[in-house]
Amino acid sequence: MELNPYAKYLDGRDPIPVLTSTAERLHNLTAHLTGAQVNTPPAPGKWSICNIITHLADTEMVFAFRLRQTLASAPDQPHHIIQPFDQDAWSQRYAVYHLEPALALFQATRNWNLLFLATVSEDDRRRTATHPERGTMTLWTIVETMAGHDINHIQQLERLTARGN
Repeated sequence: MELNPYAKYLDGRDPIPVLTSTAERLHNLTAHLTGAQVNTPPAPGKWSICNIITHLADTEMVFAFRLRQTLASAPDQPHHIIQPFDQDAWSQRYAVYHLEPALALFQATRNWNLLFLATVSEDDRRRTATHPERGTMTLWTIVETMAGHDINHIQQLERLTARGN
């Protein structure tokens, strides 16, 4: 597995402007949609627009923890081991979630993470954590992963909203 499977979406861009603009972009993409458009999967076994936003809210909480854990140990101590999660197992419960609370959770957590990232020094950016499936990465690789993940799902949402669901 790649260290950052979403790097291709970021394509070398600064991740902070991406992270800063995502919540507004999600609101703009979904503001005009009906409940049926938001909640109807595009095909059997695929996520609905609401499911995608719920996934983004879930992963933002995961990233919040990973960022903080990466900086929690002293620089001269062994680094943090990132806990992977199974997005498919988590998504089995997505039917109970609604769009507006998912958007609100994403935006609140993202804003919290952006405030945290504003405190990160150049040395902090190089602090490491290990993902058992991807390997050892820096805090900044996690940030770049967040931004690439955003772009991936925004592109997915753009395709779905262009089709009308």
